Amino acid sequence: MKNALVIGATGQTGRPTVQALVEDGWTVTAASRGGGRDERWPGDVREVRLDREDDAEFARALGDGMDLVVDTVAFTAAHARQYAALTDRVGSAVVLSSGAVYADGQGRSFDTQEEPDGFPRYPVPLPESQPTVAPGDATYGTRKIAMERELLALGDRLPVTLLRAGAIHGPYCRGPRELYFVGRHLDGRRRRVLAHRGRNRFHPVGVRTLAELVRLAAARPGSRVLNAGDPEAPTVAEIGDAVDAVLGIESETVLVEGAPPEPGVGVTPWSATHPVVYDMGAAERELGYRPVTTYAESLAESIRWLVDHLRDRDWREAFPKMAANYDLFNYTVEDAWLARREK
Repeated sequence: MKNALVIGATGQTGRPTVQALVEDGWTVTAASRGGGRDERWPGDVREVRLDREDDAEFARALGDGMDLVVDTVAFTAAHARQYAALTDRVGSAVVLSSGAVYADGQGRSFDTQEEPDGFPRYPVPLPESQPTVAPGDATYGTRKIAMERELLALGDRLPVTLLRAGAIHGPYCRGPRELYFVGRHLDGRRRRVLAHRGRNRFHPVGVRTLAELVRLAAARPGSRVLNAGDPEAPTVAEIGDAVDAVLGIESETVLVEGAPPEPGVGVTPWSATHPVVYDMGAAERELGYRPVTTYAESLAESIRWLVDHLRDRDWREAFPKMAANYDLFNYTVEDAWLARREK
């Protein structure tokens, strides 16, 4: 039997990944900080506690060796260096990275998006050959690319597939972008404002798509970097319509030409100034990847979980990470702008 260790197994990506590997014939050890498990996993999935920052715990989790390690919580060069000392105990690895590593031809990236004309202008679609930010410790993107380079430098000692994920969505998400639309529904609002006429595109990737890419990469070990995105990159307006369809409601959408008319009005978690659309051709060629679901098809499961998670709780309590990064529901400012617009 092939054995696999999934690190971050109880997170949003880890849960379906464990399930996909089990169904593909792997014997899986599910590692997480709390050592928990998903009720849908079969009983032979073994769970272990693992503090990702503890080198000794990482080594113990590997035991006598693993044919595969799937790492959903590697963020730094230090995490990559843990593997360097243990390559004799790992057959291959699949590690989650991010599209945040990309830079455009002018050196702009997600790190510069708050600067004047700072949002990157990527080619559409964006291939893995696109330049990246410089490695370092300053930001999420620079730490991720530092991790990537450390792992790829291991060469034949450890075949590793790096998945540069888009905007991840699915149950158990700590920062669900769909909250922008679902929260308005739960608050009884049937009107929303979208800047740029709702045409912004920020490529999502569902957790089941990620699990499928992991499954395929596990069966074809190699050192490579691959984009990870859904079969399509819907616009913000299309996402809003898809959420409404799941909820069984109709909303009025006020479309604004160009940038947000006021701070916080018409801005969503997908509101990229320029399109971010990942090229999935390499995954198709190298892994034989074919879509297993679409954004719209996978949305019902996400929204059911999201509504349940919000039940009788303020959204800031339910999603503190989201509250720290976004001002999603500034209804006072939004209503004042709408009132002025209608005069």
